[in-house]
Amino acid sequence: MAPPRKIIDQVSGWLTVYDDGTVDRTWTGPPEVKFMAEPVPPHEEFVDGVATRDVLVDGSPTLRLRVYLPEVRVSDQGKGEDGNGKLPILLHFHGGGFCISQPDWYMYHAVYTGLVKSAPAICVSPYLRLAPENKLPAAIDDGYAALKWLRSLALGEMTDSWLSDRGDFDRIFLIGDSSGGNVVHAVAARAGDFDLMGIRLAGAIPIHPGFVRKERSRSEMERPETPFLTRDMAEKFLALALPEGADRDHQITSPMGWLARPLRELRMPPVLLCLAENDLILDTEMEYYEAMKQGKHEIELLMSHGMTHSFYLNRIAVKMDPETAAQTNLLFSGIADFINRH
Repeated sequence: MAPPRKIIDQVSGWLTVYDDGTVDRTWTGPPEVKFMAEPVPPHEEFVDGVATRDVLVDGSPTLRLRVYLPEVRVSDQGKGEDGNGKLPILLHFHGGGFCISQPDWYMYHAVYTGLVKSAPAICVSPYLRLAPENKLPAAIDDGYAALKWLRSLALGEMTDSWLSDRGDFDRIFLIGDSSGGNVVHAVAARAGDFDLMGIRLAGAIPIHPGFVRKERSRSEMERPETPFLTRDMAEKFLALALPEGADRDHQITSPMGWLARPLRELRMPPVLLCLAENDLILDTEMEYYEAMKQGKHEIELLMSHGMTHSFYLNRIAVKMDPETAAQTNLLFSGIADFINRH
């Protein structure tokens, strides 16, 4: 009989790591919020104006994507479309400290079904490989692979009826929250080094990106913790996700830091940086904003006043608290405006 497994690490109710290398992501926090991390089955028929489906990319053993398609009437053309019935494409990267989360979770389903209707746009969200089983840069590789898949559709090398028929490959936007915001920057930076003939990156939208550094900032030490970001999560998730021997000064977690490639050397699309005034990591997010400006990049700042990290994903607060609901609406109307201006 095998000896019982021993717990070697746990992260704030989200994740347990055992000594045999297995990882348990069963939610152990308050049961009343468990629904937010429940998967939503795909439905190819339009429900409340949006259809969703999962795509397994041919020839790739790991790349799977959730696609959200809005039901757009002819009278809607011109709002977010190019006049030929084509919709901008949002390539979305989910958060979760590189260790948890999936694009079919209810909290993402609720947000992105709303966003694709309001923009309107098509959203493509890859199921990023998770750490610690798949350490960084695995999530970055998956994000870039999803962008290359869109390019293969644009060039006719592969087909997908929703995207091939309705997607505008000249208006692809990278968007992601928390650690997904790190993926946005890293994929945009990598894409700038290559010929993306057939597609165009029209913009990048990191939302509350997980930009930190080895030395904690004042906000990280002093701001109140929330269920979506605690100091324990910030430390342990990144320790599990970063390559062996790396710390939080790594270029993926600190793209404005001393170990990263100088931002002035990067070719980046226009950026809309979305921040929350009471975010635990606001100081280092602002360091990124200032460094991008110094690097002569086109970057706008959208601040959600009085809000905390990933507040808009908290479906209970969005429904129960009028201020959270109002700030959520302002955030996503600002994102839709950025999309429609680019």
